[in-house]
Amino acid sequence: MQLLKLKSRLHQFERFADFAAEFDLNEKDLVITNGFLYEPFMMPLNLKCHFIMQEKYGLGEPSDEMMNAMLADICQMEFDRIIAIGGGTVIDISKLFVIEGLKNVVEAFERKIPLVKGKQLIILPTTCGTGSEVTNISIAEIKSKHTKMGLADDTLLADDAVIIPELLRGLPFRFYAASAIDALIHAMESYLSPKANCYTQLFSRAAIELIIDVFGKIATQGQDYRFERLGDMLIASNYAGIAFGNAGVGAVHALSYPLGGTYHVPHGEANYQFFTAIFKLYQAKAPKGAIETLNALLAQLLGSPVNEVYERLDILLSNLIDKCPLKEYGMRSEDIELFTQSVINSQQRLLANNYTPLTEEDIRSVYQQLY
Repeated sequence: MQLLKLKSRLHQFERFADFAAEFDLNEKDLVITNGFLYEPFMMPLNLKCHFIMQEKYGLGEPSDEMMNAMLADICQMEFDRIIAIGGGTVIDISKLFVIEGLKNVVEAFERKIPLVKGKQLIILPTTCGTGSEVTNISIAEIKSKHTKMGLADDTLLADDAVIIPELLRGLPFRFYAASAIDALIHAMESYLSPKANCYTQLFSRAAIELIIDVFGKIATQGQDYRFERLGDMLIASNYAGIAFGNAGVGAVHALSYPLGGTYHVPHGEANYQFFTAIFKLYQAKAPKGAIETLNALLAQLLGSPVNEVYERLDILLSNLIDKCPLKEYGMRSEDIELFTQSVINSQQRLLANNYTPLTEEDIRSVYQQLY
């Protein structure tokens, strides 16, 4: 039984310039990034790389349309390494582009082509939530199917994952908060996963402790406190990525995908809407087991009675982002049934990681409760 897998080499630098020098960025490298990162960090170095600005191809989270348009331009370039410098969108796109002979990304998500790695991949995260720099997962909105799809395969693993706190300084607070909440969800879902073990839970617990400590200080000292702990939050996100890359995430992500795919709600924010509702449901259905240990940890970190941890967690997270009814995103009452069926039919990969099995009626009830 495999307990833990971590194939990517991990690196940390204080400055982007130090990374560029040590990795000898050159004309055989394709850098996929954003203009707001290119101008302060890359342009002053006069790097000879090929550069692709993700926002030229569309805004928001990755879609098949965005990725295929970018792929058409990239196919005309010669390069040996792909260097992803950005958030979840840039990283998820870059992972797909290492696949040899890729012409249409939908074929990869549907596994209609062989998944063979043709390029080296180096990932520099610029948000503190995805942990995607150490996972083998890419997620995109497949517009023709009105949902998100995930592809999990070791072909997509980065050869090198690079942590540089400097790259987080320009991240607006709302994006910082949404991504950091997503990291907390990764850590807590993977802690309860049936695939969890003592090694993955070690990383989950370390991520939970760091993230809740930072959130608590932000609640008392204000939003600017985050700048004192950028490195810690990148490390916490990385810990959570290692945990969920091995143990998986579950229903929180599964239920959020139709909302994100249909109404274009950012990934971390969509997950946040379902977070404590799913954990309260787990608690009601299966109060004995790993959730007891998790709740005891949360009670200690939140200074809360064990039976109030999810209410206290909601209060803490409300200092970062307000939670709102799903209908405020445009969701309609008839979507409750449509989303329920979408989860049942297309998210079994995630539902298999649930702490305890959820029925179709359980899933429907969560949508009804939050609508």
